[in-house]
Amino acid sequence: MSALRSSPSDAAGEAGGGPYRHALAQARGRLGRLGSTVIFFSTVESTNDVAASLARDWSCTDRGDSLDPEGAVIVADEQTAGRGRRGHTWVSPAGSGLYASVVLMPSRATADPPRAMGLLTLAAGVAIVEAIETATGLTTDLKWPNDVYAGSRKLAGILAEAVANESPVVPPVVVGYGVNVLACAWPPELARRATSLEAELGREIERGRLFVETLAALARRYDDLLDGRFDVILDTWRRRAPSARGARVQWHDHSGDHSGVTAGIDEDGALLVRVGEHTDRIVAGELRWELQSTGGVRGRGRSSDRP
Repeated sequence: MSALRSSPSDAAGEAGGGPYRHALAQARGRLGRLGSTVIFFSTVESTNDVAASLARDWSCTDRGDSLDPEGAVIVADEQTAGRGRRGHTWVSPAGSGLYASVVLMPSRATADPPRAMGLLTLAAGVAIVEAIETATGLTTDLKWPNDVYAGSRKLAGILAEAVANESPVVPPVVVGYGVNVLACAWPPELARRATSLEAELGREIERGRLFVETLAALARRYDDLLDGRFDVILDTWRRRAPSARGARVQWHDHSGDHSGVTAGIDEDGALLVRVGEHTDRIVAGELRWELQSTGGVRGRGRSSDRP
Protein backbone atom coordinates (compact mmCIF):
# COMPACT_ATOMS: atom_id res chain seq x y z
CA MET A 1 0.00 0.00 0.00
CA SER A 2 1.21 3.50 -0.74
CA ALA A 3 2.37 5.76 2.06
CA LEU A 4 -0.26 7.97 3.66
CA ARG A 5 -0.11 11.41 2.12
CA SER A 6 -2.19 14.46 1.35
CA SER A 7 -2.93 16.33 -1.84
CA PRO A 8 -2.00 20.02 -2.16
CA SER A 9 -5.65 20.76 -2.92
CA ASP A 10 -6.67 19.33 0.47
CA ALA A 11 -4.59 21.66 2.66
CA ALA A 12 -7.56 22.31 4.97
CA GLY A 13 -7.60 18.64 5.92
CA GLU A 14 -5.16 16.73 8.10
CA ALA A 15 -3.08 14.23 6.15
CA GLY A 16 -2.58 10.72 7.46
CA GLY A 17 -5.96 10.38 9.10
CA GLY A 18 -5.75 12.83 12.00
CA PRO A 19 -7.07 11.14 15.16
CA TYR A 20 -7.22 7.84 13.25
CA ARG A 21 -3.52 7.88 12.37
CA HIS A 22 -2.47 5.28 14.96
CA ALA A 23 -5.33 2.90 14.18
CA LEU A 24 -4.55 3.18 10.46
CA ALA A 25 -0.87 2.45 11.00
CA GLN A 26 -1.71 -0.68 12.99
CA ALA A 27 -4.14 -1.91 10.32
CA ARG A 28 -2.03 -0.98 7.30
CA GLY A 29 -1.37 -4.57 6.26
CA ARG A 30 -5.12 -5.30 6.04
CA LEU A 31 -6.16 -2.32 3.94
CA GLY A 32 -5.09 -3.64 0.56
CA ARG A 33 -5.66 -1.03 -2.16
CA LEU A 34 -7.29 1.39 0.27
CA GLY A 35 -5.51 4.14 2.19
CA SER A 36 -3.19 5.49 -0.52
CA THR A 37 -4.37 8.89 0.72
CA VAL A 38 -6.12 9.47 4.06
CA ILE A 39 -7.31 12.97 4.91
CA PHE A 40 -9.21 13.92 8.06
CA PHE A 41 -11.46 16.96 8.42
CA SER A 42 -12.94 18.11 11.70
CA THR A 43 -15.76 19.68 9.67
CA VAL A 44 -16.58 19.41 5.97
CA GLU A 45 -19.67 19.94 3.86
CA SER A 46 -19.54 16.44 2.34
CA THR A 47 -16.80 13.80 2.33
CA ASN A 48 -18.13 12.59 -1.03
CA ASP A 49 -17.62 16.03 -2.53
CA VAL A 50 -14.02 16.25 -1.30
CA ALA A 51 -13.23 12.74 -2.57
CA ALA A 52 -14.80 13.54 -5.95
CA SER A 53 -12.77 16.73 -6.21
CA LEU A 54 -9.58 14.80 -5.50
CA ALA A 55 -10.45 12.25 -8.19
CA ARG A 56 -11.28 14.98 -10.73
CA ASP A 57 -8.00 16.81 -10.02
CA TRP A 58 -6.11 13.62 -10.81
CA SER A 59 -7.95 13.05 -14.07
CA CYS A 60 -7.28 16.61 -15.27
CA THR A 61 -3.51 16.56 -14.77
CA ASP A 62 -0.63 14.52 -16.09
CA ARG A 63 0.35 13.03 -12.75
CA GLY A 64 1.03 9.43 -13.68
CA ASP A 65 0.22 6.25 -11.79
CA SER A 66 2.20 7.29 -8.69
CA LEU A 67 -0.66 9.59 -7.70
CA ASP A 68 -3.51 7.37 -8.79
CA PRO A 69 -6.47 8.29 -6.55
CA GLU A 70 -7.72 4.70 -6.22
CA GLY A 71 -8.13 3.95 -2.54
CA ALA A 72 -8.02 7.58 -1.38
CA VAL A 73 -10.06 8.08 1.81
CA ILE A 74 -11.71 11.19 3.19
CA VAL A 75 -13.02 11.01 6.76
CA ALA A 76 -14.69 13.70 8.86
CA ASP A 77 -15.90 14.29 12.39
CA GLU A 78 -18.85 16.32 11.08
CA GLN A 79 -20.62 16.97 7.78
CA THR A 80 -22.62 20.13 7.33
CA ALA A 81 -24.17 19.02 4.01
CA GLY A 82 -24.10 15.24 4.16
CA ARG A 83 -26.49 13.54 1.76
CA GLY A 84 -27.97 10.22 0.78
CA ARG A 85 -29.64 8.88 -2.33
CA ARG A 86 -32.02 11.04 -4.35
CA GLY A 87 -31.07 14.24 -2.53
CA HIS A 88 -32.01 13.14 0.99
CA THR A 89 -30.04 14.67 3.87
CA TRP A 90 -27.75 12.59 6.02
CA VAL A 91 -27.70 14.15 9.50
CA SER A 92 -24.02 14.21 10.52
CA PRO A 93 -23.54 15.86 13.94
CA ALA A 94 -20.03 16.52 15.23
CA GLY A 95 -18.57 13.55 17.07
CA SER A 96 -21.68 11.41 16.66
CA GLY A 97 -20.84 9.19 13.73
CA LEU A 98 -18.32 7.85 11.28
CA TYR A 99 -18.47 9.74 7.98
CA ALA A 100 -16.10 8.55 5.26
CA SER A 101 -15.72 8.34 1.48
CA VAL A 102 -13.40 6.19 -0.62
CA VAL A 103 -12.35 6.60 -4.27
CA LEU A 104 -12.63 3.31 -6.17
CA MET A 105 -12.17 2.19 -9.77
CA PRO A 106 -14.52 -0.78 -10.33
CA SER A 107 -14.13 -0.35 -14.10
CA ARG A 108 -10.68 -1.94 -13.63
CA ALA A 109 -12.32 -5.29 -12.87
CA THR A 110 -10.71 -8.17 -14.74
CA ALA A 111 -14.10 -9.68 -15.61
CA ASP A 112 -17.25 -7.80 -16.67
CA PRO A 113 -16.45 -4.24 -15.50
CA PRO A 114 -20.04 -2.98 -16.07
CA ARG A 115 -21.35 -5.66 -13.71
CA ALA A 116 -18.68 -4.76 -11.15
CA MET A 117 -19.83 -1.14 -11.36
CA GLY A 118 -23.45 -2.19 -10.87
CA LEU A 119 -22.71 -4.33 -7.81
CA LEU A 120 -20.49 -1.80 -6.06
CA THR A 121 -23.18 -0.49 -3.68
CA LEU A 122 -24.18 -4.01 -2.65
CA ALA A 123 -20.54 -4.95 -2.10
CA ALA A 124 -20.06 -1.87 0.08
CA GLY A 125 -23.16 -2.79 2.09
CA VAL A 126 -21.79 -6.26 2.74
CA ALA A 127 -18.51 -4.73 3.87
CA ILE A 128 -20.16 -2.30 6.29
CA VAL A 129 -22.26 -4.94 8.06
CA GLU A 130 -19.21 -7.21 8.30
CA ALA A 131 -17.12 -4.38 9.71
CA ILE A 132 -19.75 -3.44 12.30
CA GLU A 133 -19.94 -7.03 13.47
CA THR A 134 -16.16 -7.37 13.67
CA ALA A 135 -15.64 -4.08 15.49
CA THR A 136 -18.61 -4.23 17.89
CA GLY A 137 -20.18 -7.69 17.84
CA LEU A 138 -23.53 -6.27 16.68
CA THR A 139 -25.27 -8.20 13.92
CA THR A 140 -27.12 -5.92 11.51
CA ASP A 141 -29.26 -6.35 8.38
CA LEU A 142 -29.05 -4.91 4.89
CA LYS A 143 -32.00 -3.33 3.14
CA TRP A 144 -31.96 -2.82 -0.63
CA PRO A 145 -30.19 -1.00 -2.01
CA ASN A 146 -28.00 0.90 0.42
CA ASP A 147 -29.13 0.85 4.06
CA VAL A 148 -28.02 -0.94 7.22
CA TYR A 149 -30.60 -1.63 9.92
CA ALA A 150 -30.52 -2.75 13.53
CA GLY A 151 -33.97 -4.26 14.00
CA SER A 152 -36.46 -1.76 12.58
CA ARG A 153 -34.19 1.30 12.83
CA LYS A 154 -31.62 2.65 10.42
CA LEU A 155 -28.03 2.53 11.58
CA ALA A 156 -25.95 3.30 8.49
CA GLY A 157 -26.22 4.24 4.84
CA ILE A 158 -24.11 4.10 1.69
CA LEU A 159 -23.97 6.43 -1.30
CA ALA A 160 -21.99 5.56 -4.46
CA GLU A 161 -21.51 8.38 -6.98
CA ALA A 162 -19.68 8.27 -10.29
CA VAL A 163 -17.19 11.08 -10.79
CA ALA A 164 -17.47 12.98 -14.05
CA ASN A 165 -13.97 13.39 -15.45
CA GLU A 166 -11.96 13.39 -18.66
CA SER A 167 -11.00 9.70 -18.50
CA PRO A 168 -13.67 7.51 -20.14
CA VAL A 169 -11.43 4.45 -19.68
CA VAL A 170 -11.17 4.50 -15.88
CA PRO A 171 -14.03 6.54 -14.39
CA PRO A 172 -13.67 6.85 -10.60
CA VAL A 173 -16.57 6.12 -8.25
CA VAL A 174 -16.81 7.61 -4.77
CA VAL A 175 -18.36 5.34 -2.15
CA GLY A 176 -19.47 7.29 0.90
CA TYR A 177 -20.81 5.76 4.09
CA GLY A 178 -22.15 7.07 7.36
CA VAL A 179 -22.52 5.03 10.53
CA ASN A 180 -24.40 6.41 13.54
CA VAL A 181 -22.09 5.73 16.49
CA LEU A 182 -23.30 7.83 19.44
CA ALA A 183 -26.87 8.22 20.58
CA CYS A 184 -27.90 11.81 19.97
CA ALA A 185 -30.94 14.07 19.78
CA TRP A 186 -32.28 13.21 16.33
CA PRO A 187 -34.60 15.63 14.57
CA PRO A 188 -38.25 14.74 15.39
CA GLU A 189 -38.90 13.22 11.96
CA LEU A 190 -35.99 10.79 12.46
CA ALA A 191 -36.27 9.96 16.16
CA ARG A 192 -38.36 6.81 15.64
CA ARG A 193 -36.47 5.59 12.60
CA ALA A 194 -32.80 6.07 13.49
CA THR A 195 -30.52 4.32 15.94
CA SER A 196 -26.82 4.20 16.80
CA LEU A 197 -24.26 1.61 17.81
CA GLU A 198 -24.09 2.90 21.37
CA ALA A 199 -27.87 2.94 21.69
CA GLU A 200 -28.06 -0.67 20.50
CA LEU A 201 -25.17 -1.97 22.59
CA GLY A 202 -25.39 0.22 25.70
CA ARG A 203 -21.66 0.93 25.74
CA GLU A 204 -19.05 3.16 24.17
CA ILE A 205 -17.67 2.34 20.74
CA GLU A 206 -14.10 3.07 19.70
CA ARG A 207 -14.43 4.89 16.40
CA GLY A 208 -10.84 4.24 15.36
CA ARG A 209 -11.42 0.50 15.47
CA LEU A 210 -14.69 0.86 13.58
CA PHE A 211 -13.05 3.04 10.92
CA VAL A 212 -10.21 0.66 10.14
CA GLU A 213 -12.54 -2.33 10.10
CA THR A 214 -14.77 -0.61 7.54
CA LEU A 215 -11.73 0.03 5.35
CA ALA A 216 -10.40 -3.52 5.76
CA ALA A 217 -13.80 -5.01 4.89
CA LEU A 218 -14.22 -2.66 1.92
CA ALA A 219 -10.76 -3.66 0.68
CA ARG A 220 -11.71 -7.36 0.77
CA ARG A 221 -15.03 -6.88 -1.00
CA TYR A 222 -13.50 -4.50 -3.53
CA ASP A 223 -10.97 -7.19 -4.39
CA ASP A 224 -13.89 -9.61 -4.86
CA LEU A 225 -15.39 -7.18 -7.39
CA LEU A 226 -12.15 -6.59 -9.26
CA ASP A 227 -11.44 -10.33 -9.47
CA GLY A 228 -14.95 -11.19 -10.67
CA ARG A 229 -16.13 -13.01 -7.54
CA PHE A 230 -19.63 -11.62 -7.97
CA ASP A 231 -21.45 -14.70 -6.64
CA VAL A 232 -19.62 -14.40 -3.31
CA ILE A 233 -20.89 -10.84 -2.90
CA LEU A 234 -24.44 -11.65 -3.99
CA ASP A 235 -24.73 -14.74 -1.80
CA THR A 236 -23.45 -12.86 1.25
CA TRP A 237 -25.76 -9.91 0.58
CA ARG A 238 -28.77 -12.24 0.33
CA ARG A 239 -27.94 -13.84 3.69
CA ARG A 240 -27.66 -10.41 5.28
CA ALA A 241 -30.87 -8.96 3.81
CA PRO A 242 -33.99 -10.69 5.18
CA SER A 243 -36.26 -7.90 3.91
CA ALA A 244 -35.29 -8.75 0.33
CA ARG A 245 -37.83 -11.58 0.51
CA GLY A 246 -41.37 -11.40 1.81
CA ALA A 247 -41.59 -7.67 2.51
CA ARG A 248 -44.40 -5.63 0.96
CA VAL A 249 -43.23 -2.50 -0.86
CA GLN A 250 -44.70 0.36 -2.85
CA TRP A 251 -43.04 2.40 -5.58
CA HIS A 252 -43.83 4.84 -8.35
CA ASP A 253 -42.55 4.87 -11.92
CA HIS A 254 -43.57 6.35 -15.28
CA SER A 255 -46.56 4.01 -15.48
CA GLY A 256 -47.98 4.88 -12.05
CA ASP A 257 -48.10 3.51 -8.52
CA HIS A 258 -47.30 -0.13 -7.78
CA SER A 259 -47.04 -2.50 -4.83
CA GLY A 260 -45.83 -6.04 -4.40
CA VAL A 261 -43.81 -8.45 -2.28
CA THR A 262 -40.04 -8.65 -2.48
CA ALA A 263 -38.66 -11.85 -4.03
CA GLY A 264 -34.89 -11.44 -3.73
CA ILE A 265 -32.32 -9.87 -6.05
CA ASP A 266 -31.08 -11.01 -9.44
CA GLU A 267 -27.52 -11.55 -10.63
CA ASP A 268 -27.08 -7.85 -11.37
CA GLY A 269 -28.35 -6.72 -7.96
CA ALA A 270 -31.79 -5.54 -9.08
CA LEU A 271 -34.61 -6.02 -6.57
CA LEU A 272 -37.27 -8.52 -7.66
CA VAL A 273 -40.86 -7.83 -6.60
CA ARG A 274 -43.84 -10.13 -7.14
CA VAL A 275 -46.85 -8.19 -8.43
CA GLY A 276 -49.78 -10.52 -8.90
CA GLU A 277 -48.68 -13.27 -11.29
CA HIS A 278 -45.56 -11.54 -12.59
CA THR A 279 -42.25 -10.29 -11.22
CA ASP A 280 -41.02 -6.72 -11.64
CA ARG A 281 -37.34 -5.86 -11.67
CA ILE A 282 -36.43 -2.62 -9.85
CA VAL A 283 -33.02 -1.14 -10.58
CA ALA A 284 -33.45 2.38 -9.17
CA GLY A 285 -35.92 4.66 -7.51
CA GLU A 286 -37.41 5.05 -4.08
CA LEU A 287 -39.35 2.36 -2.27
CA ARG A 288 -41.81 2.54 0.58
CA TRP A 289 -41.55 -0.52 2.77
CA GLU A 290 -44.90 -1.54 4.29
CA LEU A 291 -43.54 -4.55 6.09
CA GLN A 292 -40.04 -5.02 7.36
CA SER A 293 -39.35 -8.72 7.54
CA THR A 294 -36.59 -8.22 10.12
CA GLY A 295 -38.33 -8.98 13.36
CA GLY A 296 -41.73 -8.81 11.66
CA VAL A 297 -42.09 -5.15 12.56
CA ARG A 298 -44.81 -3.32 10.71
CA GLY A 299 -44.19 0.25 9.72
CA ARG A 300 -43.50 2.59 6.86
CA GLY A 301 -40.16 3.87 5.72
CA ARG A 302 -38.36 4.87 2.54
CA SER A 303 -35.31 2.94 1.41
CA SER A 304 -33.28 6.11 1.01
CA ASP A 305 -34.38 8.10 4.08
CA ARG A 306 -31.57 9.61 6.17
CA PRO A 307 -30.04 8.74 8.48
